Amino acid sequence: MKINSNITFNKILFIGFIILLACPFSWISSLFALVLGISFSLILGNPFEEKTSEVSRYLLQFSVVGIGFGTSLTSATEIGKESFYWILIFVLLTLIFGYLLGKFFNIERKISDLITAGTSICGGSAIAAISPVIKADEKQISVSLGTIFVLSALGLFIFPIVGNILDMSGEDFGLWAGLAIQDTGSVLGAASDYGKGALKVATTVKLTRVLFIIPLVFLGSVLYKGKDTKFTFPYFILFFLVAMYINSSFTEYSEYFNDIKLIAKKGLQITLFLIGSSLSVKNLKSVGVKPFLQGFLLWLLISILSLLVVINF
Repeated sequence: MKINSNITFNKILFIGFIILLACPFSWISSLFALVLGISFSLILGNPFEEKTSEVSRYLLQFSVVGIGFGTSLTSATEIGKESFYWILIFVLLTLIFGYLLGKFFNIERKISDLITAGTSICGGSAIAAISPVIKADEKQISVSLGTIFVLSALGLFIFPIVGNILDMSGEDFGLWAGLAIQDTGSVLGAASDYGKGALKVATTVKLTRVLFIIPLVFLGSVLYKGKDTKFTFPYFILFFLVAMYINSSFTEYSEYFNDIKLIAKKGLQITLFLIGSSLSVKNLKSVGVKPFLQGFLLWLLISILSLLVVINF
């Protein structure tokens, strides 16, 4: 009876936090939402563990589309053109450095490739897309996801601090976050907290980066000689483009589009809470020292190089 009471209490508290995050007058930041989710999971345990990952994935996609209603198609296209080559360069650099670090630390090949894929493209989403192609097992996926999750959370915390210290403009910070932070949720969360127009740039850069998941999946199938190359195309990017088109074409409804964008930001905060609540002690224990070092050094190297590029170019 006591166990059932605890589970019921956890469920009520969990739902209560989601309602708090959804409140339009809530002062909670994206970083706090993530930390709140992590704390809840580690202290009380996630009462909806089986559903949280799937719900957070779809909610993140809806939030990205909602943010599109606050973005001009013209400006996004311009941002995409200006940043495309930097995105391509850093995706390739990440793949190369990730391979070399994996060899240096003598890490199991599939774990190394999953961490590299997650760092170069879009965190957990890239790992989920690549893992069936290279036939990774549950342990290899858990180690990779745990590594990427911890580093993405650190990025959400550290990047705004560095950006404020360097007094970066919103455009520069958005470009940096879009190039260097792994998970899409953490990229948008960091940019949203930073303000100064960073979210628009970060969203465009990150979603352009996500498209590289397509050639990466085919590369994985070639390297691992996979006969059946199956993956789910990130169709929400197309809906994001449609949202930007609607925003640009029907300017007389801009007031309503701004409301949609605000709702999307709330959805993003709830997403980060759900992502944080997915971290368990089991996941943390599964992360080995060498894989984490590979992921950390790779992320640190790419973060520093991209920061230098953004500041100087």
